[in-house]
Amino acid sequence: MGQVKVELSMSLDGFVAGRNPSLEEPLGTGGERLHEWVVRLASWRAPHGLEGGETGPDDDIFAESLASTRAVVMGRKMFSGGSGPWADDPKADGWWGDDPPFHAPVFVVTHHPREKVEKSGGTSFAFVTDGVEAALDRARDAAGGGDVLIAGGADVAQQALAAGRVDRLQLHVVPLLLGGGTRMFADGEPQALEQTQVVPSTQVTHLTYLPR
Repeated sequence: MGQVKVELSMSLDGFVAGRNPSLEEPLGTGGERLHEWVVRLASWRAPHGLEGGETGPDDDIFAESLASTRAVVMGRKMFSGGSGPWADDPKADGWWGDDPPFHAPVFVVTHHPREKVEKSGGTSFAFVTDGVEAALDRARDAAGGGDVLIAGGADVAQQALAAGRVDRLQLHVVPLLLGGGTRMFADGEPQALEQTQVVPSTQVTHLTYLPR
């Protein structure tokens, strides 16, 4: 049986996006720097149709997750940056064009219904209007025993953690102080975690936890 896993890059002061997100800067001021560690990796570049890239411990961690993921759950903000009716969303088709890098079924948590969208390379986007847990149920079915990745944003991850639906939490902590933005952990009930792995490198530290 596959796992439900949360994997997000986070600043040292606890933010997964910076202040003032926009269409031009969807991760807010300075937020793109959270992902500089991953875009240089060979295992990230290949699904995006790019050659080359670095190998090593960071690449091994990302490649392992990529290989085990069979379905993805994300929030509306991660899909398009919008929040209202689809007709008013300038990025209603998503950020990734006709050949997104997921190569798996993606379930988008939203308040606004929409027909499923099929893309090239095995990626599809289904839009789930009855909550995070319903999206996770559908993703588990679609994953066929593989892992379900909660790719973001923070609100979706927080809801899944609060509902006890996360089997593994992996934070890629970047040595960056954003000073504000979207917090990974908002106010909520106390929750104990078991730390199972710490993998450091010069650009990021990978922390893996099991929720108790």
